[in-house]
Amino acid sequence: MLLDFLQYEFLTRALMAGMLIGLLAPIVGLFLVVRRFSLLADTLSHVSLLGVALALFFKLPLFLGALVGSLLGGVGMEWLRRSGKVMNEAVLALFLSGSLAAALVFLASVQGVNLSLFSYLFGSITTVSEFDLWWLLALVLLVIIFLILTYRKLFLVALDEDLARVDGVAVDVYNFLFILLASLVVAAAFPIVGVLLIGALMIVPVLTAMQWHRSFRQTLFLSIVMAELSVVCGFALSYHFSLPSGATIVLTALALFAASFSINSYILAYLRGKN
Repeated sequence: MLLDFLQYEFLTRALMAGMLIGLLAPIVGLFLVVRRFSLLADTLSHVSLLGVALALFFKLPLFLGALVGSLLGGVGMEWLRRSGKVMNEAVLALFLSGSLAAALVFLASVQGVNLSLFSYLFGSITTVSEFDLWWLLALVLLVIIFLILTYRKLFLVALDEDLARVDGVAVDVYNFLFILLASLVVAAAFPIVGVLLIGALMIVPVLTAMQWHRSFRQTLFLSIVMAELSVVCGFALSYHFSLPSGATIVLTALALFAASFSINSYILAYLRGKN
């Protein structure tokens, strides 16, 4: 059966962690897409890879390296962006290329790097621990509370920073808090999806939901549904066909996007034909 892997406790734990990521990732991703800042997710993932490389080099826990690297990278990018001396896309390119190059240098300096690193790059169902699960659950609660308390202000900042300032919103503060939140989500997701694929899970379900042209809140809900479908179906496929879990989840998300895009294109062409 498709879900017979649920008889194994560690696989059930991994699926639960993946579904929590499926809840977190599109919430952050939608605000990134609306702000035309989609590449931030990929940039943060590369910065967290540098954190993993440093953790390997100094023999520290890899999760700690990814978390600290992602947080410091996020703060650094926001500080440089706020300075106004470097354009947004240039800031992302600077951190993305620089962190990747530095990560490769440190990884080349580490003796005895084994295949366990592959799981951190692309995700693995066997790396999820009880700690990962509880940490993700705490982060989900934090994100939900933060979203409830700041939804209107976050929406204004994402839509138009100048309009938000006129409305009295402390734009710089909310930008900083949002960067921290995105950094936490990237660091939390790397055992499941991998540091090189989390950006796709944050953005692709959002793009899929946007094909249906709904309101912001409806798009947010639909993004979460698409992400959860990607996680569950991708996880099941990866188990039955012995495929990398993170890559299979992302490919499932891309398949859902392709289906939504095709269906909506057909509907639009049909309506135009009738008119």
